[in-house]
Amino acid sequence: MTFVIGRGTAAQADEDGPTGRLGTYRARDGSSGVPLHVDLDGPHATLIVGKRGYGKSYTLGVLAEALARADGVAPVVVDPMGVFPTLAEPAEGEPVPAEVVDDPQITATTLDPRSWCALLDLSPESGAGGLVWRAAQGQPTLSDMRDAVEATDAPGVDRRAARNHLDLADSWGVFDPEGMDARELGSGAVTVVDVSGLDSAPMNAVVRGIGEALYRARVDGAIARLPWFMVDEAHTVFGGVGEAALETILTRGRAPGVSLVLATQRPSAVSEVAVSQSDIVVSHRLTSEADLAALEAARPTYMSSSLTERLPTSPGDVVVVDDATETVHSATVRRRETPHGGDSPSASDVESDEDRTGSGVDD
Repeated sequence: MTFVIGRGTAAQADEDGPTGRLGTYRARDGSSGVPLHVDLDGPHATLIVGKRGYGKSYTLGVLAEALARADGVAPVVVDPMGVFPTLAEPAEGEPVPAEVVDDPQITATTLDPRSWCALLDLSPESGAGGLVWRAAQGQPTLSDMRDAVEATDAPGVDRRAARNHLDLADSWGVFDPEGMDARELGSGAVTVVDVSGLDSAPMNAVVRGIGEALYRARVDGAIARLPWFMVDEAHTVFGGVGEAALETILTRGRAPGVSLVLATQRPSAVSEVAVSQSDIVVSHRLTSEADLAALEAARPTYMSSSLTERLPTSPGDVVVVDDATETVHSATVRRRETPHGGDSPSASDVESDEDRTGSGVDD
């Protein structure tokens, strides 16, 4: 027997739908106990938190491996740090089906008029903002939006400003009429969307595009698999145009079967909705007062003690709050079966000039 986080009942790992192995229970003396799994059968909102260097992204990778091997789901990872392409490398044991998108593109229609104005930092009430708003309402591509702006009889200064802002968006290279759609993302393999080369605004546009596409596809019945949208460094999205898509999934994703996993080292920088709506919270070590306060604010009423007092001190150890069973678990996350790309380099690994000379390596 093993416990399945998010399911509500103790069950065998292979019964009652897919599960993924998260790790093992951690005893008071630090020893490992029985296996701990997480439910992959139904939709969930999951928050993974932890300070830098304690395993937050590693845990996200563990969950991504499990989802890639599960039936009936479509995992998508947004990767702001470029550490998840290693999911596509050879794995120990069972293969991990993975695809890496290192040049992500979305369609212009993914963003509504208000989001276009926010993306370009234009007030909808301004001359240029009004032109962008109307162009986004009626045109399917960025090129068509520019043409529509030029065709108006608006003052030249407004047309030039609107066109310059649309040219800026075009220069990001993330808008294309043939951009990613939900069918491509719903293949069943884990799709790693590498946005490490993008600035904040285009990255947010990509997050908004993917989130909206997955949500709409399930509402419309366009894809059969249940999407799991996973965002690392999620605090970089909140406050940008990508936030709206995340909050849509958080508040309305359960009915169409869309799951959201947010990983962040700064829970105080994500919205209150992201914390309060998460039915699974996985916490590594935190030390910032603001982050501890944000986590403590989400402490459920069925917890008799402070959540922050139960936080672990060692990398790889976690406390899991499971709202489905109204229980709290101390656990150790299992080893990744694909290489982890998030290790920090160290100066001691760099070969010295003396070492290079001694080994016959030329400068």
